[in-house]
Amino acid sequence: MKHRVVIDLAELPPQGVGSASLTWWGTLAFMLIEGTGFALMIGVYLYLGSLAPEWPLGAPPPALGPGTAVTLVLLASLIPNWLLSRWAEAEDLRRVRIGLLIMAAFGVAPMVLRVLEFRALGISWDSNAYGSAVWMLLGLHTTHIITDLAETFVLCAMMFSRHARNARRFGDVQDGVLYWYFVVLTWLPIYACLYGIPRL
Repeated sequence: MKHRVVIDLAELPPQGVGSASLTWWGTLAFMLIEGTGFALMIGVYLYLGSLAPEWPLGAPPPALGPGTAVTLVLLASLIPNWLLSRWAEAEDLRRVRIGLLIMAAFGVAPMVLRVLEFRALGISWDSNAYGSAVWMLLGLHTTHIITDLAETFVLCAMMFSRHARNARRFGDVQDGVLYWYFVVLTWLPIYACLYGIPRL
């Protein structure tokens, strides 16, 4: 059987970045699945609130301070996250290393504030349906911050090692940037539910 060469692909790069990368598609699929989980939990929160004679049940609205502080830190992190994406696209190793360290700090800061936020809820997770819904929403988002923080630490370790010479690692950094956008943007409707709805 004779094979006819249609096009020579030998000059193509061994890996792609952005939508040309399989990792990017995996990250996107993960965000869609997790986003659906957030939407379902917000739906549960709103449904329980519509059935309750008062909302929140048996507790004052959560204190605004810690949750607002988390929100401000997350929004502020969007600037270095965007810069990190540009530096990774340019394959500027020195700046990518600095950017990853900055993003690691922006991952730790909301975790410290999140401890205060859980304490400021004013209700235990097992007190009633409201307590369970609030703790579940906050717990889901906390899990995502931890997940991204772990990924950032791994990327830091790789970019400060011999693995940084592999151009594919810059694409991995861009995928991490994409996921952090997801973490920040999913927090905004959760913040509105936890802190806005009880004050209506």
